[in-house]
Amino acid sequence: MNSRLRIRYFKEKISSIWMMVCLILVIILPIGIGLGLWYKSNIIIQEYSFSELFFSSEWAPNSGKFGFLSFIISSVWLTILSVLIAAPVCILSAIYLTEYANKKVLNIMHPVIDILAGIPSVVYGVWGILLIVPLVSKVIAPAFGVQTAGYTLLTGAIVLSIMIIPFILNILIEIFKSIPQELKEASLSLGATYWQTIKLVLIRKAFPGIISAIGLGISRAFGETMAVLMVAGNVAKVPKGLFDPAYPLPALIANNYGEMMSVPMYDSALLLAALILFVIVIGFNLLSRLAIIRYQKRI
Repeated sequence: MNSRLRIRYFKEKISSIWMMVCLILVIILPIGIGLGLWYKSNIIIQEYSFSELFFSSEWAPNSGKFGFLSFIISSVWLTILSVLIAAPVCILSAIYLTEYANKKVLNIMHPVIDILAGIPSVVYGVWGILLIVPLVSKVIAPAFGVQTAGYTLLTGAIVLSIMIIPFILNILIEIFKSIPQELKEASLSLGATYWQTIKLVLIRKAFPGIISAIGLGISRAFGETMAVLMVAGNVAKVPKGLFDPAYPLPALIANNYGEMMSVPMYDSALLLAALILFVIVIGFNLLSRLAIIRYQKRI
């Protein structure tokens, strides 16, 4: 009996040590990525001032000009617009599938959503070129009195929103399914309508999960490269409207990194772009986590 207890204790000790090692690796990984990017981008940080790098939109590496403002603004606008398009669609779809639709519909939609989430980004990019680019250039832009080739900020945002919809929707469906049935029944028994129950009880209960899902969608949108690269226009200027071309940070890195590794300053500039992207994504995640904590304290 004692030997069995010792073996059991030994197994539990090994399991706890292994889990602790895995946890430490998870914590160390983003720190290591950040430090590595900082080390490699330190060349350009020491050479140029903060204002030259982050408040200038001049991008002419051959002339020694490395202004990241246009890329940062393009990334931010693309992400915000895509989330503004995708979030209402995902929330309303999740409510319909979990509260109104037949269970058979939800069972059919689950594999469809998984398939959409697994489609390679380059396929979305080709689809955007074939459908969204002509739609913007021939229908949407002329309706606003604008002439454009269709490779615009709006085009990139539409394609990006379609890409992140299955990602956010999958999470929201699970969040709404996890809400206790008793909450809904209590609200209905007090005389609330079904929609009032959804709006005032279920959405309120699911709000932290909704913020988390949207925060993860923002992170996904910020890091998306290929599809946006194919449809956004890739012109290194600050976009002043929806129908101007955009050039996000991931597209800048993907377009130039392979052939510029041998040029130390250019290589450092592109790694600084990766560091900026890394910091912005972490910042958005921290803000969403802070919003959840503050909301939970209020209730």
